[in-house]
Amino acid sequence: MLGKLVERLPTSNRIESLGRIKVRCLALLLSVITLAAPSRAEMNVVVVVADDHRWDSLGAAGNAVIHTPHLDALAGDGVRFTNAFVTTSICMTSRASIMTGQYMSRHGIDRFGKPLSPEQFSQTYLGQLRQAGYWSGFVGKYGVGGPRKADFDFLRAYEGRHWMERDGQRVHVTELNRRDALEFLEKRPADKPFLLSVSFFAPHAEDRAPEQYLPQDWSEQFYAGKTIPESNLMDDAFLKALPPFLAKPSNEGRVRFGWRFDTPDRYQQYMTNYFRLITEVDQAIGDVIQTLKDQGVYENTLIVFIGDNGYFHADRGLADKWYPYEQSIRVPLIIHDPRLPQSQRGTTRDAVALNIDVTPTVISAVKTEVADAVQGVDLSKVYLQQTPEDWRTEFFYEHPTITSRDRIPSSQGVVGPRYKYVFWPEWDHEQLFDLQKDPSEKQNLVDQPEYQSVLQDQRQRFKEWQSQVQ
Repeated sequence: MLGKLVERLPTSNRIESLGRIKVRCLALLLSVITLAAPSRAEMNVVVVVADDHRWDSLGAAGNAVIHTPHLDALAGDGVRFTNAFVTTSICMTSRASIMTGQYMSRHGIDRFGKPLSPEQFSQTYLGQLRQAGYWSGFVGKYGVGGPRKADFDFLRAYEGRHWMERDGQRVHVTELNRRDALEFLEKRPADKPFLLSVSFFAPHAEDRAPEQYLPQDWSEQFYAGKTIPESNLMDDAFLKALPPFLAKPSNEGRVRFGWRFDTPDRYQQYMTNYFRLITEVDQAIGDVIQTLKDQGVYENTLIVFIGDNGYFHADRGLADKWYPYEQSIRVPLIIHDPRLPQSQRGTTRDAVALNIDVTPTVISAVKTEVADAVQGVDLSKVYLQQTPEDWRTEFFYEHPTITSRDRIPSSQGVVGPRYKYVFWPEWDHEQLFDLQKDPSEKQNLVDQPEYQSVLQDQRQRFKEWQSQVQ
């Protein structure tokens, strides 16, 4: 057809016209290719959440014992936040905050089994990206009530035990997470951008099992002959410094300490198995990343890794999480963003990051509108440019009562760069810590005369935060 069009032209114009037509055809072809290929505005997204994984249980964070080569490599090819925290340190509430970008006071998920409403879900990063045409998959622990099948294109939800049965075989929950995540990537439509959420149950303990942490056999090799160092916070002085109601035998943190850490041998056994579960999660994440590379989409995929809360490794005579001490509320956070220049990859940021920042970070990256109800902030403002001068230096912490005030009491507080103020409403108990002088949060300064003006100021900040988060 191109030849016939040229033949109709005068001989003197044929060569010149042929050149112009070829250029136009090439431009048309390139425009078609551009439309067919996902643009950076259609960046793929993978969000990975590990359960009960605190910030320093990571090789990249300086832990010399734990084996996490794939997460360390992800940090080396992205940015790691050294001051990442959760606004509520319990699975269902923190996961709701990760999904919605909201504090508990706003999203209302304050007990097990309570779901997000369809309207609330539509404002999550999961709902927003699916509405924007993303192929959406969720694998693993949902944690916020039961997931609705209609909300996802691919759904495999399960949790609660380390070993499960599938197709007549006994399979570890982390291996199921790995298989299902890879299946999603293998079966996804090639012509659509995708969103994959991989939500691990590990390294959460299996509370009903006497051994608590039940890893796979293959991870044992990485810890043979190793000893887990004991924390300085295991000293009895820190247990005695707790509010009296936390030190009671009925308190769940003390109960679970007895299950896991009450003897040196049990501490070594259970901490080693906890680390092994993290190593297994790390390997599954490594396989997901390798698949992204094999498919040629790694450099067009935003990857966010975060823990849903911290963990007491026998610190202060406690186990698990819930309470507003650093060990319970500080988490790992790694982001691989294709927009990050090579010169900035493998760097860290010390700006305060929160679990509620995941949703606005994801939604903003794919250029979808962030809902007005979102209270978090897009973290790319920190890692793609210089940290804004008005970036947060403090945040609000809140936790619901679980069962009773004797088992897991509610707590609220304001965490700042210098001071931390905590209020236990059911016990009418206050705590004030000077984090510069007492980073281990041991000495309560509420009754110290020289801190009374600070106390009044912190009480006022607390009231202001209470009104803001609702």
